[in-house]
Amino acid sequence: MSTDDKGNGDGAQHPIRRLDRLVHEPSRLLILSFLHGLEHADFLFLLRQTGLTRGNLSSHVSKLEGAGLVEVEKSFVDKIPRTLYRITNEGHEALRRYRKQMFEVLADLPE
Repeated sequence: MSTDDKGNGDGAQHPIRRLDRLVHEPSRLLILSFLHGLEHADFLFLLRQTGLTRGNLSSHVSKLEGAGLVEVEKSFVDKIPRTLYRITNEGHEALRRYRKQMFEVLADLPE
């Protein structure tokens, strides 16, 4: 089919266009998904669980932190640096909205 149900043909109203691209990026979605079920996680845990490189993990977490979806707490334990990550209320809400948006995208697919 070359046009959508509304007949405009450009797909401007298609649910996939409304997806939160910050959350939709696979690595960030993975990070948020892990943090969603935890009180907090440290850098090494997320590094192992996500399979990302140190640089990629730091870059994606920085974007999530900048958007207010993740909080980062840096401290020292016995003179060893420790970084903890926590999903914020805004992060939980963004993940909930994204889940709803994905259901809409999938519901819109023809069978």
